[in-house]
Amino acid sequence: MRLVVPLQGVAQGRGGLLLGSLIPCALFYFLQLYLKRRRSPSDPPPPSTSSSNQPGMTRHSSLSNLLSRGPLRISSLATSIAKPDDSPYYIGLDKASEDPYHRIANPDGVIQLGLSENRLCFDLIEKWTSENLRDWVMGREGGDLSISGIATYQPSDGTMKLKMAMAGFMSRVIGRDVSYEPSQMVLTAGVTPAIETLCFCLADHGNAFLVPTPYYPRDMKWRTGVELIPVHCRSKDDFVLSISALDQAFNQTRKRETKIRGILLSNPANPVGNLLSREMLEALLKFAEEKNIHIISDEIFAGSIYGDKEFVSIAEVVGSEDFDKNRVHIVYGLSKDLFLPGVRVGMIYSFNENVLAAARKLTRFSSVSAPTQRLLVSMLSDTRFIVEYIQTNKKRIRDMRDLFVAGLEELGIKCTDSRSSLYCWADMRNLIPTYGEKGELEVWEKLLNVGKINLTPGSACHCIEPGWFRCCFTTLDKEDVHVVMERIRKVVGSRTSCG
Repeated sequence: MRLVVPLQGVAQGRGGLLLGSLIPCALFYFLQLYLKRRRSPSDPPPPSTSSSNQPGMTRHSSLSNLLSRGPLRISSLATSIAKPDDSPYYIGLDKASEDPYHRIANPDGVIQLGLSENRLCFDLIEKWTSENLRDWVMGREGGDLSISGIATYQPSDGTMKLKMAMAGFMSRVIGRDVSYEPSQMVLTAGVTPAIETLCFCLADHGNAFLVPTPYYPRDMKWRTGVELIPVHCRSKDDFVLSISALDQAFNQTRKRETKIRGILLSNPANPVGNLLSREMLEALLKFAEEKNIHIISDEIFAGSIYGDKEFVSIAEVVGSEDFDKNRVHIVYGLSKDLFLPGVRVGMIYSFNENVLAAARKLTRFSSVSAPTQRLLVSMLSDTRFIVEYIQTNKKRIRDMRDLFVAGLEELGIKCTDSRSSLYCWADMRNLIPTYGEKGELEVWEKLLNVGKINLTPGSACHCIEPGWFRCCFTTLDKEDVHVVMERIRKVVGSRTSCG
């Protein structure tokens, strides 16, 4: 205590600041000297932190240890996703994006018929945007910038204003007094995140969904770990789904002890373009109830119907009959019917409150930006524009489809009689050198690398019959159709003339 008390007094100022600093330093110095004298002579000297000029020091031991650990690892999930995709679908898209065709700037480039884009009414979108840009930025209600409606946090599952506008747009697209309840909507950054979110909600890792073929290559497995089980449909049935094929796929999958959680439908179908009838939708609902599974209906092409056949939404069927609504989930988006793929807006419409509750939380990872929502509220609420757009879009798709199919028929290539979506499903079986996937890919590679036309081969869509190709004609101008046909003629003309 005799030592502590004087030091305490010094620290309080009676000894001054200088002594208060020197005494502790002196004590620390003598303590170090005492410990040094008591250290055994055999003890090794402590390592120096600045030994760059001392001989005999090994400086590379830590580096050697690091190198011996091998390359820096990432997760197994990221490793599997990062692998190059060898699907012809993605290879063709990359090839076309690296050397895109342009009638004037790059006439020898690759013509894109593999990407699902509808550019036929881009002029209408451009006109509306230019005429309404000021109202979109300023807000229709007032003259200020209303920055609080853009800069502040918004609900991750979408604002009620946009949900109401989407409900009105979908009712107008489908018609027949089909109505949608905005509170049953969850908005996402595109339809792919919408389907992935439903996969998270309905299935566990390793579970499966039944998917009628041919179907668009989907990326659901990357993060969810779900399996997609093809339900093979054939040309003799016009690639129309049957309950017997569905039941067969269900039973075969269950034998492998894989749990099936639902059916993933595309209606209108991508890539064939056919429609599911009311009777088939009713049969599917009964099948789902019997097997106790869900139904996800992708209706993203509902507004791209240009034939005489009637489109029936599963929402209409489940609402008019005594079916279990809790197992029905619809996805929709604006990238096809309204040609806004870059805006990234999709939607989940579900009757299941538990699914909606989970999906709302999951949209934190795929929410739509506030400026985008404001733009769409203005656009979708413009009834005059929407009505004109829907009518014009259907007519232009029909005209382009007829022109494109007529050109293929002159080459001896026939297509299925579809009257919806943005594609024609072309039968090129008489062009493949050998019957099988290998022969199909030979034709695809020749069209891509020699003819510089990117089509999607049927094998990329899990089609069981080789020789079918998906052609997205809505990426073209009418002036380019002739160029496409001439390129196809040069590549496969000899075989078509023989066929």
